Amino acid sequence: MSNLVRIAPGALIIGKPLPWTVYDAEGNILLKQGYVIQTNIQLEQLFERGLFYPRRSDTPEPEPEAPEDIRPRNPFSDYPQLLRTLEYALRAIEDQSPDAQRRVIGLANLVARCCREAPDPCLALVHLYSVEPTAYEQTLFYAIICHFVAEQLLMDEKRILVLLGAALTANFALLPFLDKLNHSRARLSDDQRAVIHKHPELSAAALERAGVDNRLLLKIVAQHHEEPDGSGYPKGLTSEDILQEARIVALAERYTAMITRRAYRERFSITQARDALSQAGKTPGDRRIHRALLDALTPHPPGALVRLANNEVAVITRRGDAYRGTVAQAIVNPTGNRYIGAFKRDCSRPDYRVLQVEVPEMLPSMDYGQLWEFDRT
Repeated sequence: MSNLVRIAPGALIIGKPLPWTVYDAEGNILLKQGYVIQTNIQLEQLFERGLFYPRRSDTPEPEPEAPEDIRPRNPFSDYPQLLRTLEYALRAIEDQSPDAQRRVIGLANLVARCCREAPDPCLALVHLYSVEPTAYEQTLFYAIICHFVAEQLLMDEKRILVLLGAALTANFALLPFLDKLNHSRARLSDDQRAVIHKHPELSAAALERAGVDNRLLLKIVAQHHEEPDGSGYPKGLTSEDILQEARIVALAERYTAMITRRAYRERFSITQARDALSQAGKTPGDRRIHRALLDALTPHPPGALVRLANNEVAVITRRGDAYRGTVAQAIVNPTGNRYIGAFKRDCSRPDYRVLQVEVPEMLPSMDYGQLWEFDRT
């Protein structure tokens, strides 16, 4: 197939689920999205066998908005499109394209729609792909987390879209360095520290040069590393001068960083991240934002691997609330062997209550369409 290309070295990472389906030269599916490469040998065999994935340059540039697209959102199949649309939106800022602002807000609309129509799968994306995300993936996670915090805080829809636009662009000036920084064990150089401390202002300035004129968005970007006690940067503002939205972006970045593996430290488990956030918050406003995130995630957010009372290992697929219980799909039986397929478990039942969040050394492969039942629609 002409629109398929050989996988480039570095595109796949051991222990991280495939972000897209892999094909052979004839276009037949060989590995579905969600398959996890377990060893270096598997990785080498994958490259040697000439597997392919859709060629970016052979696919049309995504439109910033597609109002005629009324398909129900499936965040798993949308994931490559979301990342590609983000790439084009950020490139429009870099090129100072006249449609840069429209692309950013268009992507914010698409993320918001995914979060509204498929909230649990969107949160699952954050947790399933947090092993070692790229800079673009991290950026998308920030926007998803911001959406759920904003909903908990009952923010109006227009303000949420501006918040998401800011989350998608706040680290624009850092993007050329972010992947390298995340994979480096070396201490930051003086130049790197200078860029980090200046990047909120640099990002806001780049947005302005590209014609982004939404003052709220620009202010959120410029303030998203300020701290209520004045210890933040770049201006050392204090709580009364910092927008709530800027603190939401900061929290989204912090949570994503906690659950992400970096070269210089291990990732937090979801339980550890929750414990840290529940004890943090320098002001009543900050603590309110933290509580909003914790309430949105619930103790067992979608995408989390958990051990059930019957000793099965399952993946959470639906959060519980006051009206319905948490739902999981059991993928490993009580003796530690992988099920063929998966079995739905109502975690409000004693036999299937969640005992603990599991932190495996290697995520198991999963068929996301099957687990979240998109294949049945």
